[in-house]
Amino acid sequence: MKQTHFFTVLFLACSICFSNSRASFAADKLMAGTAKRNITPPKPKYPVHDSLYVRSLILDAGGTRIAFVTLDLGGYTNIPLAEKLKSRFNLKEVYFCPQHTHSAEVAPKEWLESRITSVLEQASKSMFEARISGGYRYFPQLSFNRLILRDNGRAKESWEGDDHYRAVNPERIPHGPVDNAVGVVRLEDLSGQPRVLIMNYACHPDVAWNNFEISADYVGYATKYTEEAFDNKVNCLFIQGGGGNQAPLFKDGGRKNPDDPRPSNYDLIDRMGKLLSIETVKLAKELFPNPYDVPDIKVKTDSLHFTGRYNKSLFYNVYFSVISINSRYVIATVPGEPFIKFQIDWKREIQPYATPFFFGYTWNGGKWPIYLPDIRSAAYGGYGADHGPDLIEIGAGEKIMNRELENYYWMTGIFKATN
Repeated sequence: MKQTHFFTVLFLACSICFSNSRASFAADKLMAGTAKRNITPPKPKYPVHDSLYVRSLILDAGGTRIAFVTLDLGGYTNIPLAEKLKSRFNLKEVYFCPQHTHSAEVAPKEWLESRITSVLEQASKSMFEARISGGYRYFPQLSFNRLILRDNGRAKESWEGDDHYRAVNPERIPHGPVDNAVGVVRLEDLSGQPRVLIMNYACHPDVAWNNFEISADYVGYATKYTEEAFDNKVNCLFIQGGGGNQAPLFKDGGRKNPDDPRPSNYDLIDRMGKLLSIETVKLAKELFPNPYDVPDIKVKTDSLHFTGRYNKSLFYNVYFSVISINSRYVIATVPGEPFIKFQIDWKREIQPYATPFFFGYTWNGGKWPIYLPDIRSAAYGGYGADHGPDLIEIGAGEKIMNRELENYYWMTGIFKATN
């Protein structure tokens, strides 16, 4: 009897421990939801060559829920809508990520807001338990640095030619610096089926420079081909990197006006999108989640105030975030058009600790700072560096990225709290 009682107690104790272990494991889940909707204007001004889309991704783990909303638009900020979405869907942050196509046309405000709301509504209703993986794939560059150092020691934008360099770089000289890697984040369900891919690449979507037609440019082709490679069972969100000074090597000089009879060169757009998709798909099929990951999302949002470079009456309250997922993937979000140096530096700094991603053109509050040049570029010049619309003060980008790095070290406990 005593022996029977002992084994009964032991069995009950083990059952309780196993039950608690399962309950604890069940609580540690990464949940994801995604959706996609067409946002091509119902009554467009220009002919529609290919549709524009909004895509959403909601991530939820460790009591934190965030959302990314990618838009085939030149830019997008909307404080009232962001606050409504955060309240309605219980989001800590919502990030608007316009991919910056130069061939977009913005739909009427209320109609577009309803589409953005509905794509988050659909994502919130289709949440699934997810496993995450991510990484980079380097390949021959598709972009070049459009601020080219000239014989007089100053940089000039690539669409300005001289005796040495031809305008628009028709010879496709791979001027640098660039980051010739595509970053991919893969979210799959428990059966291993990929459901969401984030494609993170730094390059202006302006293969068709002056288009006078509606198109998502190479991004539209890249996301379409990627979704087709997975039998349209995945949603592919493109998030721009530090593309402020990055131009496509596949470049069409563009049309002079809407009546210009020359067609835009969609063969170039298609080719660039196809090549980027091929590399994205290759990498996505090689990625696998780490079975030892503990699902968790940490977010630190911060802001800094700046004036203009020339116009000191300008005021920029710039919001930015650092996001850690499973303590393995670290994302810096930066609004405006950051230059490529910040992406390269961020990846170099974070790689010893985690897999880094740099989400430029990503807004979650405050004022859009337009261009964010690094100090060196601001000195040598060119469009967006020392001239352009409402330039921000010199060194703003470095201050933002230093704070991003500092916040990451505090958030993860790498900084010592005491002496």
